Amino acid sequence: MDDDKRSERQASALGAIKSLYGKPEGENGPTLFVVHHLEELEAAYWLGTLGTERPRPDQILDALVLVGAWGAEGGDDINTFDFSLPHDATNYVLSVRFSDDGEVEDVSMES
Repeated sequence: MDDDKRSERQASALGAIKSLYGKPEGENGPTLFVVHHLEELEAAYWLGTLGTERPRPDQILDALVLVGAWGAEGGDDINTFDFSLPHDATNYVLSVRFSDDGEVEDVSMES
């Protein structure tokens, strides 16, 4: 997979995460991720990372960083992207999987 295609797919993965927040199909993915971390992380983390003690959900989703990307064994395409919060704040990730035809297949919160 060339760098342009990888960047495009990574951007698509982030777009899928953001579009699912607050929707029923994102309940166990982006929505759970945001709600969980707002409850569990100290105000000092948010202040140091995002400049506010109580960030909005969109600020949290905008702060996500890529922590891993891989493809099927033996394949050239990267079909899974994992995002999390900066500074190793959590062991949870939002994992985005793509189908063989390049469409987002699943977004889930995993540890």
